[in-house]
Amino acid sequence: MSRIGKMPVAIPAGVEVKNEGNLVTVKGPKGELTRQFDKDLTIDVAEGVITVTRPSDDKRHRSLHGLTRTLIANMVEGVTNGYSKTLEIEGVGYRAAKSGNKVTLNLGFSHPVELVETDMIKLEVPAPNKIIVSGIDKQAVGQFAAEVREKRPPEPYKGKGIRYAGEHIIRKEGKAGKGKK
Repeated sequence: MSRIGKMPVAIPAGVEVKNEGNLVTVKGPKGELTRQFDKDLTIDVAEGVITVTRPSDDKRHRSLHGLTRTLIANMVEGVTNGYSKTLEIEGVGYRAAKSGNKVTLNLGFSHPVELVETDMIKLEVPAPNKIIVSGIDKQAVGQFAAEVREKRPPEPYKGKGIRYAGEHIIRKEGKAGKGKK
């Protein structure tokens, strides 16, 4: 049995879960998420918990069991608390500024890079060297944060670029000069 798959997902107060033919809709204070799951698995919503069961110990069913339970748990967590990723900008002259629903990044290119908020993703700039990406869909928040980081990934020699908060960049030593003879 899957250790993760067999654990029930608790439904907090203020969250409404509907399941119609494995099309799960989770509605909460922060918004609404809908996702279609595999038809082989059984998803039961009863008495404030969601349980996922699999029909057999087939390899495919075992692999989908824990995944389905985790995706549902992430949907419930997203509509109650939401998700966020913090990005840090490091480098001389590198900065971010927000105006309206756009964030403008100066990353040492000849042109500024613009990011636009969507209805699922919200951007905050509490400081010129910090960007907070937040939303209710864990996958969408992670993907957007990865795309922002991709604009100028941290380089290993000086550490300049965009990194996740708390990310450790392995630094390399610069080129050694010629020794005197």
